[in-house]
Amino acid sequence: MRQTRWQPFNPMWDQVQQLQTEMNRLLDRWTDGGGRRTLGALLAHSFPPVNVWENADHVYVEAELPGMEPKDLEIDVSAGNQLTIKGERKQQLPETAVTHRQERGVGSFTRSLTLPFDVDPEKVDARFENGVLLIDLAKHEAAKPRKIAVKGE
Repeated sequence: MRQTRWQPFNPMWDQVQQLQTEMNRLLDRWTDGGGRRTLGALLAHSFPPVNVWENADHVYVEAELPGMEPKDLEIDVSAGNQLTIKGERKQQLPETAVTHRQERGVGSFTRSLTLPFDVDPEKVDARFENGVLLIDLAKHEAAKPRKIAVKGE
């Protein structure tokens, strides 16, 4: 007669191991297998961080892009209210460097925003100073508030 040890937590342990396997698979998609985050994980939907605000005639988008050059950036306005910022952050380490930690992403990125109203693509101005990109987009005439005169009898 074969004897087996009673293990009351065996089904629960199997579920914990299955959860660990699924989490490892999920995290491996976002890392290079050695625990270092890949560009896709670092930059997905969050790089560059942006602020968006407006006044009566313009909407402004401010993006933080430290260490980048204006020549490495591309800005597109399409479909009336779609703003896309594309660029590439280049690795700035010497070839002989040994990396111990890399939290700043390198490589190509794309960040698309849907603006709250249509803008005039012919009236877009972009300035880049001290690692901050400021995009000034003029509201389309149809999106600007209009005062309506109220007539009385």
